[in-house]
Formats: sequence, C-alpha cells, structure tokens
Amino acid sequence: MELAEKLIPAHVTLLRGADKTAVIDELLDVLYDSGVLADRATARHDVLAREQYLSTGMEEGLAVPHAKTDAVSELVVAFGLHRDGIDFESMDGKPARFIFLVLSPRSTSGPHIRALAQITRALKDASVRQALLEADTAENIASIIIRGSGA
Repeated sequence: MELAEKLIPAHVTLLRGADKTAVIDELLDVLYDSGVLADRATARHDVLAREQYLSTGMEEGLAVPHAKTDAVSELVVAFGLHRDGIDFESMDGKPARFIFLVLSPRSTSGPHIRALAQITRALKDASVRQALLEADTAENIASIIIRGSGA
C-alpha cells in the first residue's frame, strides 16, 4: 500500500469542526460523498469506539483516527487540515491541525499498519507541516503529504 494511491485530492478537505467528533464526522462525510464508504454510521461507530479506547492524537499537531470496519472493502484515507487546531488529547498537548482518517476492512492488517507508518513519516518533518499550513488547494496538500512520505 502506498499512500500516493490512497490519498487523492477528493479525499482532502479544510476542517472547520470545533472538536474531535466534529472533524471525524467531516472526514467521514468526505469519504462517504466520494463513494468509498458503504456505511457511514458503522464507520463512525468503529472510529469513535477506537477513540474511546485510546486517543489517536499524536505529536506536533498530528492526529490519525483510524479503525478496522465493515464499512469499507479496502483501505481508505482522508486528510483534513484544521488551520486553528483542535484538542485531540495529543501526547504532547498541542492542538491537532493535520488529521488523517484511516479505515480498513476488519480482515486485513498489513495495509493499515503501513498506512499509519507512512503518515507518521510524512508529518515528522517540520518543513512538511509548515508547507501544509501554507498550501492553498487539495491537490497541493495531497502532493506535499505524498512527497513527505517518500511514496
């Protein structure tokens, strides 16, 4: 699985939600509207259940809510940029600005783990994070992330 194959401009959005649940809902809408999410309610339930278990807020403004779910037939990825940042119970206490939603079928594990690793690698570099904050189109955002992941 290459991030370049899964993160397409149609799955990139500017987020406006005021909290974790609202931005997860926005990202689910992006995937549902593009036709890759068969059952939005099931996906939402699975992602929020995973968040209750342990927050997926990481460090340096990155959050990666994710879940295994019956709502998708293959791994799907959405990305949202929240310019102001929101509380995602991140490990470093910083607000999340760079939020990926990763969903994969319950029956797979390899692609899910590789996607999480590529996302973490892509956002590790401060120059990538800064470029994302300055990006002005979904195409630019997707390109910056893909270059940063080494894909």
